Amino acid sequence: MLPITPIRDAIFQFRLQNYYPSAQKHCAVQKKILILHEFLIPYTKMKVINLSQQPSLLNQYLKEMRSVDVQKDSMRFRRNIERIGEIMAVEISKNLTYSVEQVQTPLAVAEMQVPQDKVVLGTLLRAGLPMHQGFLNMFDKAENAFISAYRKETIGRRGEMQIEIVSEYLAAPSIEGKTLILVDPMLATGLSMEVAYKALLSHGTPKDVHVACLFGTPQAINYLQETMPENATLWCAVVDPMLNEKKYIVPGLGDAGDLCFGEKL
Repeated sequence: MLPITPIRDAIFQFRLQNYYPSAQKHCAVQKKILILHEFLIPYTKMKVINLSQQPSLLNQYLKEMRSVDVQKDSMRFRRNIERIGEIMAVEISKNLTYSVEQVQTPLAVAEMQVPQDKVVLGTLLRAGLPMHQGFLNMFDKAENAFISAYRKETIGRRGEMQIEIVSEYLAAPSIEGKTLILVDPMLATGLSMEVAYKALLSHGTPKDVHVACLFGTPQAINYLQETMPENATLWCAVVDPMLNEKKYIVPGLGDAGDLCFGEKL
């Protein structure tokens, strides 16, 4: 554990205010947890963008998804994920490569800047499906990839919970030289995203990588900083401060897959 010095504390306060605003109210209670060992790892690789820092309609959708009353409406819950996916898709599209093309209108010729990148949308089943649809609504010419990744929970010798990420299914086109966008609503530890990305590398090496999630955590961000390539960008709708003992995001919203499609056995 790194010692807390005035300089380290100042660095933490800056990152807390700029990257993790939702974590501030938890600091008094959770300062020993946050000690911020997780926050003090320098971000020198993957770029991290927290969209909730700027007030927008996105926050209204997040609020409804968090609400124990509103989230009971699974149709609305799925639609809110889809809408946030659409918003994030537009934000990511601003980072693509564009060129000017001419188009004939009924009155004259217009010049428009249009994207040139070949995009592959990769989604972790099953909770990622509504988010995938939101991205596909915007990137309607994208190719698609689907990866299974689920939590396998076991009890260790000392009674502690152990979590393993298991992937048994991959359906994907070539990603060689393309822009890969990986979407998953809940980025708790980062393990599932790492498994999905490494599985897709069997289909080529992408030109750029964008990882999009609704809820992220400092732990997952730091983990992906060490495991994802330097040309990757992480887009979070919001960053929540911590995980509980079962590795669920807190305050989060619960199990996104169950809320979308019903409880599983």
